[in-house]
Amino acid sequence: MKKKFYMTTAIAYTSGKPHIGNTYEIVLADAIARYHRFLGEEVYFQTGTDEHGIKIQEKAEQEGKTPQVFVDEVSSEIKQIWDLMNTSYDKFVRTTDKHHEEIVQKIFKKLYDQGDIYKSEYEGLYCTPCESFFTESQLVDGKCPDCGREVKKAKEEAYFFKLSKYQKQLEEYINCHPHFIEPEARKNEMVNNFLKPGLQDLCVSRTTFTWGIPVSFDTKHVVYVWIDALTNYITFLGYDPDGSSETFNKFWPCDLHLIGKDILRFHTLYWPILLMALDLPLPKQVFGHPWLLMSSDKMSKSKGNVLYADELVDLFGVDAVRYYLLHEIPFASDGNITIDLMVERINSDLANVLGNLVQRTISMASKYFDKKVSCKEQPQESDKDFLQKITELKDKVDTKMQMLAVSDAITEIFDVLRASNKYIDETTPWVLAKDTTKEARLETVLYHLLEAIRVCAVLIEPFLPDTSKEIVRQLNTSDKTPTYQETNHYELNDPQVLFQRINPQELSNHL
Repeated sequence: MKKKFYMTTAIAYTSGKPHIGNTYEIVLADAIARYHRFLGEEVYFQTGTDEHGIKIQEKAEQEGKTPQVFVDEVSSEIKQIWDLMNTSYDKFVRTTDKHHEEIVQKIFKKLYDQGDIYKSEYEGLYCTPCESFFTESQLVDGKCPDCGREVKKAKEEAYFFKLSKYQKQLEEYINCHPHFIEPEARKNEMVNNFLKPGLQDLCVSRTTFTWGIPVSFDTKHVVYVWIDALTNYITFLGYDPDGSSETFNKFWPCDLHLIGKDILRFHTLYWPILLMALDLPLPKQVFGHPWLLMSSDKMSKSKGNVLYADELVDLFGVDAVRYYLLHEIPFASDGNITIDLMVERINSDLANVLGNLVQRTISMASKYFDKKVSCKEQPQESDKDFLQKITELKDKVDTKMQMLAVSDAITEIFDVLRASNKYIDETTPWVLAKDTTKEARLETVLYHLLEAIRVCAVLIEPFLPDTSKEIVRQLNTSDKTPTYQETNHYELNDPQVLFQRINPQELSNHL
């Protein structure tokens, strides 16, 4: 039986076109999902769109469209960008799906019937953009703690979910499962800022707008986002209070929820308590990834400091954009993006280190051995450090990926690529080629380099899938073993440029 791996991203809110910061999450998730497939696991990778709420209703009205037409257009645009970035999701969900809406109504009724949801009146400080109520103590400088905007007093009849009833159970779970919330700093933030002060019951319905799933037994209320959006992780997998599907029973609990750090509270407080109330197992891990900043500032359409994935792909290509997103955003702290930084990284890493290595190695093999290379000699003492780096690479990458340190995993691969370029400089194949007695040595040196390139190509596939495929095509090999092999016989194809160097001046003229 294959090991199962179910992972999700947060579902993108359909208020507008996603910027590159939003796109970072789906690319990061895709790299993780592809890596688990590489390990031979049965992966189910879910993403999609969150399509209800007052913001969408208001935006649709502004554009003279019905909310359904509006979300159809935006959801389609989001899916196109996810596809453009070559993401390998298994399911793209939409919360306007009729089956999802029916199960959400069932979940709401179940929680109401068992006394976990009750009707009351809410009076508090409300942030309209975040559609959230806050207490005075939760505000930051008198403003919304999530978006920094003004809040206003509001009063509304609503249904409430008894978070407080499950607080102790959640605290015990977090204490007994130290890796449930990652990274560690974010877990401490959740516990200290929200759990320890005490959880208040959560408002889970609205009467001030209509674009949502009606509460089946009180239709002037619509189900609010917490139960509508968060439950997508189980409803589309086949959960049903009256009897769940084989797929749900096979893949739940989720192995990984990958989400932005700004929505960690909802996924580590509200969501697990909701699952406890439904008597379902909790996810194995919730990972709150950092933000991608634009010139060290949070991206915002209102600030005008936004880049979009499709525009960057037009300039640099899909894998170059994937590389930047995956390598330049640290494990647990925010990363930065500018056009200048992208050009610098593409030229130094992709064109110089990777592209140059592949082209010069295959070119030398073509020139000296008519593209046919095999291992002719035992390694010399001077080869052993280099070959050890190739041999150890798979385990190093695996160690980093198990920690979700994707950037560090890519660094391990590029360390071997850099070592390969250094190995060329040290062995000087062009000098060996002048001595006919060194022919076997020359061919063996090139074989070591081709094996290094092949192993790196195999291991880089989750991050740069098209580049990996092209390197394998140039090597003309079917060997996907992620470790050094002594018995391959290469009959290479012609070398092709993987990444063109970018002239910053020409690019600025183009922009």
